Amino acid sequence: MSNGLSRLKALNEKLDKKINSKQNLFDDEFIADNTIPTSVNTVKTVPSHDTQPRSIEDRAQNMELLGRLFLELKINEKCPDFDNVFLYKAMNLAGIGLKDDDFGELRVGKYIQIIAISYDAIGEEKKKAKNVSLGYYGKGEILDIDKKYKIIEFILRWRYEKGLQSLDNYIHLLGKLKTLSGTSN
Repeated sequence: MSNGLSRLKALNEKLDKKINSKQNLFDDEFIADNTIPTSVNTVKTVPSHDTQPRSIEDRAQNMELLGRLFLELKINEKCPDFDNVFLYKAMNLAGIGLKDDDFGELRVGKYIQIIAISYDAIGEEKKKAKNVSLGYYGKGEILDIDKKYKIIEFILRWRYEKGLQSLDNYIHLLGKLKTLSGTSN
């Protein structure tokens, strides 16, 4: 019974932290701590890193590293022009987990692939998703650990840049709206 009570207390504390973090989401002083329970009595705390930079230097460094990984992982064999890699709508990784609960874990018996997703028009209003393999790395069990980390890094860096490109587009559209409406907001 004591064990059940301590579990309940740990869950209650975790829930309180989540509620507080959601309430403080829009505060300037918000610092997120991601907690991963390792057992009933211990909690591992991972401090968050500043995710605000988005400066030209940060993006240039990200693009430089992404370009290196693009060549090193031989993605250029399937997509010769580096800039065209951003024409894809999304990018996924088969065979390695990217969610918080299975991050970096190899899926047993699965093959490792970088999958890019584009949409082909079928008619005026319909679109069909098209998957393209940009990199095939064989069975997960025989994958070199350094290559695994580079594959994960490529996906994350691509998603980071793709997200910022989308953000740039919305900033541009808001500026356009501001000009059209004549408002200063």
